[in-house]
Amino acid sequence: MVGTVSTGETLKLVAEDGEAAAAEPAANEQAAAPESEAAPGGLTAVSSDGKPPPKPAYPPAARVPTQKGPQGVRYDFNLGARVLLPQRKDGREWQVRLKDLDTGNILFESRNKGAFVASSKRFYVRFGIEVWAGEELLFEHTHDLKGREVLIQFPIGTLGDTLAWFPYAARFQEKHGCKLTCALSNLISPLLKDNYPDIEFVSHEELVERKLQDNFYATYSMGLFFDDKENVWQPTDFRMVGLHRTAGYILGVGPEERAPVVSASEETRPIEEPYVCIAVQSSSGCKMWNNPTGWHEVVAHIKSKGLRVICIDQKPVHGSGLLYTHIPHGAEDQTGDRPLLERARWLKHAEAFVGLSSGLAWLAWATRTPAVVISGFTHPTNEFDNPYRVINWHTCNSCWNDPAERFQHTDFMWCPRHQNTPRHFECTKLITGAQVNATLDRALADRRR
Repeated sequence: MVGTVSTGETLKLVAEDGEAAAAEPAANEQAAAPESEAAPGGLTAVSSDGKPPPKPAYPPAARVPTQKGPQGVRYDFNLGARVLLPQRKDGREWQVRLKDLDTGNILFESRNKGAFVASSKRFYVRFGIEVWAGEELLFEHTHDLKGREVLIQFPIGTLGDTLAWFPYAARFQEKHGCKLTCALSNLISPLLKDNYPDIEFVSHEELVERKLQDNFYATYSMGLFFDDKENVWQPTDFRMVGLHRTAGYILGVGPEERAPVVSASEETRPIEEPYVCIAVQSSSGCKMWNNPTGWHEVVAHIKSKGLRVICIDQKPVHGSGLLYTHIPHGAEDQTGDRPLLERARWLKHAEAFVGLSSGLAWLAWATRTPAVVISGFTHPTNEFDNPYRVINWHTCNSCWNDPAERFQHTDFMWCPRHQNTPRHFECTKLITGAQVNATLDRALADRRR
C-alpha cells in the first residue's frame, strides 16, 4: 500500500482485504472515533463489571457505504467520506484519491488491491472522490447534496443544545436543497416539526427500527466534542465559538445565529394577569445562582411591580450533597414533567424570563421573550446574543469556555479553579440581586416600548 497525505490530514485506510472490509466497516470506523461521550458510538457491549456501558450518543451509521459505483465500488459521506473498494483478482491495483473541492487540497491518495477508506474529518467538507482501476479513471464523484437524503442527528436529553443547533440544520437544508431528516428527542420535536414542513423528524429509535441509515447519502452529528483534539467532529473547538455557533461550523453554513420557530400548546394566555417566568434549577452546581439571597430578592422585586412570578422548572427542589436549590418563596409552582409545548406557552406570553444558562433560557429565546440569563461559569459568547446577560467580571469566570478545563458531568460540585476553597462558585455567589433586578428592569422597559 502507498499512501500520500498532502495536507496533514490523517486518513484511515482500514484494510486491504476487500471482503473483510465489506463485512466490518462500522467496527473499523468506530475504532477511529475520539474518546468522547458526544462522539457517535458503535454497537453496545457489556463491560467488565457486567453492566452495559452508556448508550451511544447516536445510532451507528450504515455498516456498508450506501451509494453504488462501478465494479462493486461503494461510497457515501455518512462518517466523513467513505469508499469501499472490493478485493481485485485481476492483478491490477485500485488507486483512490480524496480531495477537498473548496480548498483544492488532495487529502489522501493510495494504491491497494482492496480497502475500506474513510476520511478523518466527519464534519461538512465538500469532498471529491476519484478511483482508478490500474491506469484507467473508473469513477469520479463530486459531493453534492441537492435532492439527496441527508441525516443530521442531535443527542437526546439536551433541550438547550437542540434548540441552539437546530436553526443551523434548517439553514443547511435551505442552502443545499437536500431531503433532510433530523433525528432528535420525541420530547423536543413537537416544538419544531409543524414549523419546518420540509424536514422529516424522527427519533433515534425510529431511525434504527426503520433502518433509515441505509438510505442516507450523508450524515452530520451535532455535539459538544470536549476531547476532540484532532478536530475530527468539529472544525474548531466549540468552547472558542459558542455552544450554538459550533453547529454553523460543523455544517459549513456560517456562525450567524438565528432563533428557531417553535410552537406552543395554545395561542391564548395561560393566565390573565401579567407575569414573569423564572427557572432556578440546573443539572450542575456551577450552573446555579449560588447567591443565597438572590432569588428571594428577585421574586420580591418582581412582585413589587404587580407581576406574578411563575416557576417553570421541572423540579421544585434539586441538588446533590450539601447543595440544594428550592423553588423561591413567593413564586407560584408550575413545576413538574410538563410538555415543552406548555412551557413554550408560558414563556411566549411572559413579560420576561429570569433563569440560568440552561435549556429553558434557550426556549425563552426561541419564543422571543426577553431572557435575563444569570451565569458566571460560561462566557457570554457561549449563549445567544443577549442584552440581558448577567455576569460579574470582578470574579473568576468562564471556566466552561476554557479548553484547559475539562467539564466533569458527573461532579455536581465541579469548580475547576477553586473547588473546596472559600472561592468555590464565586462566579455566581457574587452576582447580586441588585444587578439582576436592574437588568430585569431594562428588559421589562424594552418589552413595553
